[in-house]
Amino acid sequence: MKYKMLVLDMDDTLLNDDHTISDENKLMLAKAQELGVYVILASGRPTPAMIAYAKELQLDNSYMISYNGAVITDLKEDKIIFEQTLTQGQIHELYDYSLKSKTHIITYVNGKIVSETDSEYIEIEKNITGLTHNKVVSFKDEVQSSAVKCILLEEPSYLKEVEKDLKAAMPHLSVSMSKPFFLEVAQNGIDKGASIKLLSEKLDIHQSEIIAVGNAGNDLSMIEYAGLGVWVDNVDPELRDKGDVIVASNNNHGVAEVIKRFILN
Repeated sequence: MKYKMLVLDMDDTLLNDDHTISDENKLMLAKAQELGVYVILASGRPTPAMIAYAKELQLDNSYMISYNGAVITDLKEDKIIFEQTLTQGQIHELYDYSLKSKTHIITYVNGKIVSETDSEYIEIEKNITGLTHNKVVSFKDEVQSSAVKCILLEEPSYLKEVEKDLKAAMPHLSVSMSKPFFLEVAQNGIDKGASIKLLSEKLDIHQSEIIAVGNAGNDLSMIEYAGLGVWVDNVDPELRDKGDVIVASNNNHGVAEVIKRFILN
């Protein structure tokens, strides 16, 4: 099998725990690109928090999937080719739900993280993305238009229960975990798998010619869609049996192992 597309989750998959790309991963990704393989970053991150990594990997002629599939960017043309947002009404509905469920909620307005509250988990999102945090008096007053996604944030074991409840309460939305303390909410039908399908059809790449690599619940749709679905070893335990292959962890060059085993061989 000749694979033509390699889709990579970023945090806890491609990136080490210190949010850097290992030299081993970089070297193997360069080799994959030399063979004509499309390397696609697919993350829950906002687009601005991915650009530097795309440049580092010299993905200038590739594409990027951000906000968990809500946005696809053509890096060569520097333009968005797909975007699907939550409506203002849906975001306000999620805010009301966050009050009821006693969770923090954030969204993104004008390239800034917006919330009414502070939280150790919002601090993590700030550190990961590098975005400014705009703490506001009224979330609803600040959010007066559509936005690509919301995140509910709270302690992991409690948030796991909230995830079940939210999926039942709002089946019209796409709900998934990106980290144990991040519950991501996007428009119905939006996930990484759906965006990979759209992009692969545009590039005339068959489903069987795609490898996807991830570690968390928000990666499951692309792991299931891809011809070869790969988990890194630090995958959430309940997901271990839902992929085709498990490779080394994010801190042990798991992405490089994928390329050596399935692209170079």
